[in-house]
Amino acid sequence: MPNKITYLLFSVVILAQISSLALAGMRADSHAPVGVMGDHMHKKGDFMTSYRYMYMDMGGLQNDGANITADTIATSISNRFSSASAQPQTLRVVPQKMDMHMHMFGAMYAPTDWLTLMVMTNYADKRMKLTTYKGGSGTTVRDTFTTQSDGWGDTKLTGLIPLFSNANHRLHISVGTILPTGSTSETDQVLTPMGMRPTKRLPYGMQLGNGNYGLLNGLTYSGRHQKLTWGSQYLGTEFLGKDNGYRKGQQHEATFWASFSPRESLSTSARVKYRYEGKITGIDPLIILPTQAADPDYYGGDVLTVLLGLNWVCEAGNFAGVRVALEAEVPLLQELNGVRLEQNFNLMAGLQYSF
Repeated sequence: MPNKITYLLFSVVILAQISSLALAGMRADSHAPVGVMGDHMHKKGDFMTSYRYMYMDMGGLQNDGANITADTIATSISNRFSSASAQPQTLRVVPQKMDMHMHMFGAMYAPTDWLTLMVMTNYADKRMKLTTYKGGSGTTVRDTFTTQSDGWGDTKLTGLIPLFSNANHRLHISVGTILPTGSTSETDQVLTPMGMRPTKRLPYGMQLGNGNYGLLNGLTYSGRHQKLTWGSQYLGTEFLGKDNGYRKGQQHEATFWASFSPRESLSTSARVKYRYEGKITGIDPLIILPTQAADPDYYGGDVLTVLLGLNWVCEAGNFAGVRVALEAEVPLLQELNGVRLEQNFNLMAGLQYSF
């Protein structure tokens, strides 16, 4: 769960706001739940900073949506690299668990009333625990080991443009790009079925970036009536080119939320999110391992989740205008491509401040 750097970053962000100007009249539900990005626009000259922390936990195995055991994978699922030197016929290295701590930093600025600019980047720490089976057959476990990667990820630049706005309803589009600032050449020591421990390039899911430039597009609606707010958002991502020999699949995400505020400084939210991601096209010739995480066909799929959130804004004192938000996410349905680790839960916490 949250490590020392998480608490340090929270402290830095809060202390940075002590000398800032207060935002009069801000409501806890003036923004969407903290996991929704680019949900609102600003008036000319407004500036907002944000910090979000996300913890992701993955565990449990499935094959095309059906549960499967590690022993079954190790003895019956073919290794696409079996023709390469020293590679077994089946997937003898099986992921058991993966978690990620991500720190996301964002800023929004409105040079005019009809355009809000947004930039976001992140720092991630990923860890995957794997089990290596002994030799080329059977269910004898050789040992378990853990791989890790950490560093800065890709950078997103987005523009928000209004289509319609009145006292109770708002609609805007978003267009942007992804800059491939995250590393796609992370390596670590692995344990082979024969007991060797070479250093290899890690699978795609353990890399810090997507590896290519990307195009972003989106449409966001939000509404309000007394103590109730609601909204919906669509986001699409298309990656370009094939740096390192591969390209991530298309991504489409739709979400719907509702929020209730018993008072202006506090709100609760409920949200449903659907996400589709396509398979990876191509292959990185340096990612050759007897594990499903190294197979480009075993990425993407459909995931439906439900999220519950809590939002609070400080109305007075040195922290006036600081919005604190929390959102927890659990899956309702997962139909993933091929042999995969399942999502267990996500947790996101954040601080936002406008001036």
